[in-house]
Amino acid sequence: MVEAVSPPNSTGGVTPDVFTLTGGAVEAAVREALAQLSRQAKEQATRVAATTPAPEAPDTGSRSCGCVTYIRELPTINRTIQEALTNARQEILTAQPDGPRPRAVLDDALESVRRQISAGVSMRTLYQHTTRFDEATKDYVRTVTGYDVQVRTLAEFFDRLIVIDRATAFIPANDDRTEAAMITEPAVVRFLSDVFERSWDRAEPFPFVPTHSAQAAPEVVPSIRESIQRLLVEGLPDKVIARRLGISERTLEAHVAHIKDSLGARNRLHLGYLLGRSETVLVL
Repeated sequence: MVEAVSPPNSTGGVTPDVFTLTGGAVEAAVREALAQLSRQAKEQATRVAATTPAPEAPDTGSRSCGCVTYIRELPTINRTIQEALTNARQEILTAQPDGPRPRAVLDDALESVRRQISAGVSMRTLYQHTTRFDEATKDYVRTVTGYDVQVRTLAEFFDRLIVIDRATAFIPANDDRTEAAMITEPAVVRFLSDVFERSWDRAEPFPFVPTHSAQAAPEVVPSIRESIQRLLVEGLPDKVIARRLGISERTLEAHVAHIKDSLGARNRLHLGYLLGRSETVLVL
């Protein structure tokens, strides 16, 4: 269930307000908190580099700053994550956005954790609702649940996250995910684990029945369209909305067309006006 890192089709101060928010507000707060964490860690790295002389050494593709290590290049990132997974003893938490993945990637993901979950290491994974329509993902989930792995889905959540034994966490360090941050600072790992748990509590178990996409649609499409409405009100471009929901821009256009028809909107501008007035849309 831990897919190899690939380019997308992507301890800062956290106020108590983060923990009183729900739904889309949680997602926005989490994204901002993770961005702030990354910025502050990089600033600290810059200060350390500027004030601490270091002996010359070969470039290994990584740079370390206390309890945050930045790892560059996808092969190095994947190797580092795999080494950490190999040492897992109790629990693996993963959040995998961007929708369905190729069957070959899922097969590799199973091999990366097969020994650990066979030995009883607990594992939970969050996917997006759109994976419910993907046959390869459904086959994969059927296989891993045989090892007592738990899988749930949400319409939208934070960026990619892996937490191992509540001691080490991995998050993307840039937008195209060609750099990762490995975090071992206990306070930050606790925060990221809590972010996962709050999303897990809101997520729905991955279903195996109905098996056909046409039958599964009523279970998740309303939630996806609610998220689209909220993100449209936020003023996000279609490309960003599609990526957050793990769907193609063409699929997004089809959902927007349905929303326009259901509200009687004449065009996108009129749709924005109607959504802004709607009491059912959360305006952040």
